[in-house]
Amino acid sequence: MKALEQPRAVVIGGSLGGLFTATTLRAAGWRVDVFETSTNQLDSRGGGIVLQPDVLDALQFAGVALPDPPGVASGERIYLDRDDRRVEQLYMPQMQTSWSLLYRAMKEALPAESLHAGETFTDFRMNGEQIVAQFDGGRSEQADLLIGADGIRSTLRRRLLPEIVPAYAGYVAWRGLVEEPNLPLQAANTLRDRFTFQQGEEHSALAYLIPGERDSTAVGERRWNWVWYRKYSREQLDRLLVDRHGQPRAFSLPPGSTKRADVAVLRDDAAALLAPTFRALVDSTDDPFMQPIVDLRSPRMVFGRAVLLGDAASVPRPHTAGSTAKAAANAHALARALSSTWQSGVTIDTALKRWENQQLQRGRLMTDLGISLGDRVMNIAR
Repeated sequence: MKALEQPRAVVIGGSLGGLFTATTLRAAGWRVDVFETSTNQLDSRGGGIVLQPDVLDALQFAGVALPDPPGVASGERIYLDRDDRRVEQLYMPQMQTSWSLLYRAMKEALPAESLHAGETFTDFRMNGEQIVAQFDGGRSEQADLLIGADGIRSTLRRRLLPEIVPAYAGYVAWRGLVEEPNLPLQAANTLRDRFTFQQGEEHSALAYLIPGERDSTAVGERRWNWVWYRKYSREQLDRLLVDRHGQPRAFSLPPGSTKRADVAVLRDDAAALLAPTFRALVDSTDDPFMQPIVDLRSPRMVFGRAVLLGDAASVPRPHTAGSTAKAAANAHALARALSSTWQSGVTIDTALKRWENQQLQRGRLMTDLGISLGDRVMNIAR
C-alpha cells in the first residue's frame, strides 16, 4: 500500500459478521467489498437476538442508525415449571431485537456497489504485501486485507486451519417464530414483557418478543421467538438433518426444510415435556427450524494478511447470548486497530497482531463460558 493511499479490505461472508466488519472498517477509512455465496436475501434467516452493548457500540462507531426503539423490552425473567407455575422471578430489564433488523440496518448503510452476491470464495494467494482473493467463477480481487467472516462453515478457515472443525455438543436448538396475534391469549399473557424459561432435566426452553414484519415493535405486530434445547445422539442428528426433500444438510435446518414427520414428533414431545405456554408456542409455529449446537475455537485469527472473525474464528454456545456481540466486538476492535495504519503510520501487521492477542482471549473466555453454561443446563457430564 502506497503512503496515503486508502487501504482496501475484501470481506468473505455477507451475514452479520461480514456486515459488522464492512460498516466499521468503512468508518475507519477503509474501502471495503463484501462477497457472499448466496444469491438470496438473507434477512429471513435467524430469529431473536439479545441486544448487547457490544452490538450498539459497533453500530454507533459505524454510524449505522437503528429504528427507535431498536427492539422489544422485557422487564423480568421468569421460570415456569411443567404445569406453568411461576417458580422463580428476577428483575432483569433488557432489549431483544431480531437478526433481520440488524441485517437490514447494516446492509442499507453500505453502498450497493460494495455488496457482491453469488460469489463463492475458493482460495487466496499473496502478491507482495497484497492478498488476492479468488472466486469460483474466475474472479479475483486484490486487497490489503482478506477477512473471513463466513461463519461456522468458513471456507477461509478450512483453507488456513483444515484441522479445526465444529464439534457437535450433543444437543440442538429447535427454534420458531410466531406472529404476535397467533398465540393463544393465555400463553401471550404469561409471556408478554418477560424473558421466560422452562428448565427440564435434560432440556431447556426460552421465549421472548422481537420486532415483527418491517421491524415493527407496535403491539400486535411483533413476533414471539422461542428456543428449545434438546439432546440427540449423533445418529439421531444425522437423521434429522435430512430435509423434507431428502437432501442431507450439514449444519442446520432452515425454516421450511424440516420433515413433516419430524415436526409432528416435535409437537408430540412438546405435549409430553413442556409447560402449556411453551407447548402453545410450538403448536403455533408453522415451520420450526433447527441448529445443532457446536463448539469451535481457532488457535489463531491472523495469518499474514488473512484474518478470521466472528463465528469463523470461534463459536460460543447460544446460552451466552454472545455470538452476535462477539462478532460486533471483533469487527469494532479491528476497525479501531486498523484506523491507525494510515493515520499514524502503524503497520497493518503490527495492528493485526495486537488485535489478535486481545480477541483470542475474548473468544476463549466466551467459548469456555458457553460450554460451562450449556453442559450445566443440559445435564451433560464431560
